[in-house]
Amino acid sequence: MDEFQIETAQNVGINQNVASIADRMFGYLIDSAVILFYTISAILLLIALDLEPGDSWAIYLLLSLPAFLYYVLLETFFNGKTVGKMLMKTKVVKLDGSKPSFANYFVRWILRLIDVALTSGGAAAVTILLKGNGQRIGDIAAGTTVISEKELLTIEDTLIKDIATDYVPTYSQVTVLNDSDMQTIKNLYDDAVRKGNHNIILNLHVRLLKVLAIETEEKPIDFVAKVIKDYNYYTQNM
Repeated sequence: MDEFQIETAQNVGINQNVASIADRMFGYLIDSAVILFYTISAILLLIALDLEPGDSWAIYLLLSLPAFLYYVLLETFFNGKTVGKMLMKTKVVKLDGSKPSFANYFVRWILRLIDVALTSGGAAAVTILLKGNGQRIGDIAAGTTVISEKELLTIEDTLIKDIATDYVPTYSQVTVLNDSDMQTIKNLYDDAVRKGNHNIILNLHVRLLKVLAIETEEKPIDFVAKVIKDYNYYTQNM
């Protein structure tokens, strides 16, 4: 699954998983089924009411509005999600990771005419593949993308690490942290090491010194690594 970089207000980089084309296609099919079900239900209701042709046409137009505005309404009121996106665990976000405004959702919705309706989804698929960050034409214009909320974890992503039986910890203060804190620290540290982002490691170093109320002469990268290892030691031997 592709990733793209989000820069938060604190200038901390976060990797977001871009929703795959398969997830988006399945989500689209689910949404289409929901719209079709609603439309058929509206037609059956009109037939059951047995209204005059002139009245039934006006009421049909009124009843068809939810189906017509389905995407823009649901994404606006359900935090970037439609029924299909909820089931496929995807959502619309702005490129900086923040929640889109109604204007962003509206632009995406309008340009579905080009992305999906006129090209049977061909334009959307080609654009997503070429851009590589999950953007179709509507997303490019709106400054949005679609991400996956599915968690992709491997054993390397967890806190569990083998500790040598003769290992001697250095910082007992790490016990003031909890698993959630340490998992966040480890994720940021591992990502920073992979990408050579020394600023993230320096920020972790400064923050940990303050939270743990300790002083050390160790290099930031060695200090953060030892904090993670010490936490593993104490949690495995408690």
